[in-house]
Amino acid sequence: MKNRILKYTFIACLSTVALSSCSEDFVETEFFQSIEQRPLISIEEMESTVRGQYNAMRSASYYGCDFTMISEIRSDNMFTNQASGYYNTVANFSMLSNDQYATGPYTQMYRTVALANLVINNVSPTPLSWKQSVDPTAIANKEKYIKGQSYAARALAFFDALRLFGQEYAGGTTGVVIPTVYNPEALQPRATVAETRARIEADFEQAILLMSPTLDNFGDKTVLNTLSVKALMSRYYLYKGDYAKVRSLVNDIVTANKYLVIGRGDYAASFRSTSAQNSMFELAIGSLGDLGTTSTSYKLLPAPNGYGNMKVLTALRNSYDTNDIRLAGITTALVLNGKYINTFDNIKMVRYEEVLLNGAEAELNGGSAAKAVTYYNSILSNRILNYVPVTTVTLDNIFSERKKELVGEGFGMFDLLRRGLPVTQRTVAGATVSTKPVGTNLLAFPIPRAEINVPGTPVTQNPGYSN
Repeated sequence: MKNRILKYTFIACLSTVALSSCSEDFVETEFFQSIEQRPLISIEEMESTVRGQYNAMRSASYYGCDFTMISEIRSDNMFTNQASGYYNTVANFSMLSNDQYATGPYTQMYRTVALANLVINNVSPTPLSWKQSVDPTAIANKEKYIKGQSYAARALAFFDALRLFGQEYAGGTTGVVIPTVYNPEALQPRATVAETRARIEADFEQAILLMSPTLDNFGDKTVLNTLSVKALMSRYYLYKGDYAKVRSLVNDIVTANKYLVIGRGDYAASFRSTSAQNSMFELAIGSLGDLGTTSTSYKLLPAPNGYGNMKVLTALRNSYDTNDIRLAGITTALVLNGKYINTFDNIKMVRYEEVLLNGAEAELNGGSAAKAVTYYNSILSNRILNYVPVTTVTLDNIFSERKKELVGEGFGMFDLLRRGLPVTQRTVAGATVSTKPVGTNLLAFPIPRAEINVPGTPVTQNPGYSN
């Protein structure tokens, strides 16, 4: 892969990071001035580069909006009315290789990878310095922890790229490019799906190996810790269908007792809080990172606060219990206004409720049915007024609850595909036009033209797209 997208643009994302825990001088000076960087020589510089990874993730093209909305458009949760021209090609399955909804996420995913590679492969010519300590052991452990965070970020980016651009659900075996060093001059082909998965798993495992739990900071939800990495791993292994892994990971998280299901009375406010007890990892936005008209809230909310582009399907709204607090966040006009309502709200990357739903599904696939019931009831008892706990739960119950709890958060299409279910093409009113069963080539997004057109590239296009 000789990625021009990365070579000339990935560095710019670092120049916009202005978080109090970053080395602002390093971010805005060192990285902005040159493409070929000197080695990182301090813990502060390494942490700053990790913040750059999170900054790439929060882009409006990635987790800031488009990546999650794409999954909801092609789901049985939501649809787009295509207001203001947004998401037309995604909804209509009419994407071309230069489509912004392919190029944007692809660019930010591989920016994340490039920045992670800078940290993972960093070898300082001198002992690393750290303002907080001069103890070589403390510095070495902190360095490992930071590299572990970067392995996890790279694993997530590869996973997201595989889900969107890989051919696993589109009738092929080709995965995505999996660069493990930063080299914008390299020509690297796409790996197979199996090879991509192996890389993702190796990265996650290396992250856990390097990150000592003693360095976890649960007070800062905008930085990955060992438990939030395990939560991301549970997401990945659920999609892979490795339920034993999911059960083990979720058990570790639950046993640690660091997070709780958000209470019914705090549910709506939790999406705007930066200290919610259910938030395991979130991307910092705030006033400095305000996404404005490119934000998720602008796609969800009608004028004057947004475009009102994304709507909840009537069937999903009707599926909620009348005493469910989540129903209050979906208007009769099908507007999801109970989650992201500000353009500057932090992005909730992993919530504890998702982890419990992952665990419940995994327990019903070879584990403990009683534990699945416990996970299920712990969510519903905090959502429905006067809830009567159930004594049994089925996979259909879990799938229904995933839709109701996670709507608008980017799980819809991927949940369908991993279960082998078709994706529905809909009208601007949400009616069915056609269904696309697993194996349909257009279920894989096009590899961006800018990547395909690099002279001598071995990267191949997905079937169904012209160059």
